[in-house]
Order: sequence, then structure tokens, then C-alpha cells
Amino acid sequence: MGARKKISAEKRKEALKSLYFAKLKGCPSSPRKMRYVVDMIRGKEVNHALGILRFSKKAAAYDVEKLLRSAIANWEVKNERKAEDGELYITKVFVDEGVTLKRMRPAPQGRGYRIRKRSNHVTLFVDAITNDVKTEE
Repeated sequence: MGARKKISAEKRKEALKSLYFAKLKGCPSSPRKMRYVVDMIRGKEVNHALGILRFSKKAAAYDVEKLLRSAIANWEVKNERKAEDGELYITKVFVDEGVTLKRMRPAPQGRGYRIRKRSNHVTLFVDAITNDVKTEE
């Protein structure tokens, strides 16, 4: 690895130490289906988001709920304390396309139809609400 590349990689690692996030890679559902669930909780307070995910009928909601609990736990470990009610919010969450498994299915008259089994990667960031509002009062 070159010197400049190494320096920029170290800067990126340092920047990630101040962020609180969790990643879910290779989840076996299509990114489009996962984005429906992720859009429901974007920008919400974490306890409210957990309630939304718990009672959602979407199958992807279970995976996102587990990921959100992991992100909360990461925040608690880095700050060495438990999160209070109404303190943590989902700041950023996005879904990227993962690998696609290509399969063939028999079709009439000797043809074959292609089946694409999609997967996705979800990244979820949480952070505490800033104390700027409280100090101004």
C-alpha cells in the first residue's frame, strides 16, 4: 500500500471511531423490499422505530430490528453507559445492492428462464440528540 493511500485509510478509520453504526451484509432479500422497511424508520427515535419494526408485517423488518438493536448496543459500548429514553435517533440509514445469484429455471419448449436471487447490504447510523437546545434555554 502506498504512503498516501495508507494515510487516507487511517483518516477514514479515525473518522469512523466517532460514529455509531451497524452493518448487515448479504441479507437475502431484494434491496427494493428492504428499502420499504428502512424508509419507515428513517429519522425516527430508536424506541419508536423498534415499535414500528416489531409490528410490521414485512419479513425484512425482523432483520432491520436486529440491526437497530446492534447499533444501539454499539453506541452504549462506545459511550460506556445505557441510552436513555428519547436520547438516540436514527441519523442515517441506507440500503446497497449485494451480490446476485443467477439461477436457471426450466421453461416450456426446452427454454430456460433466468432467476435472479438478489441480496442487499444495510448500514444504519444512530446518534444522540445534540444538547445545544438544552443549553440555550
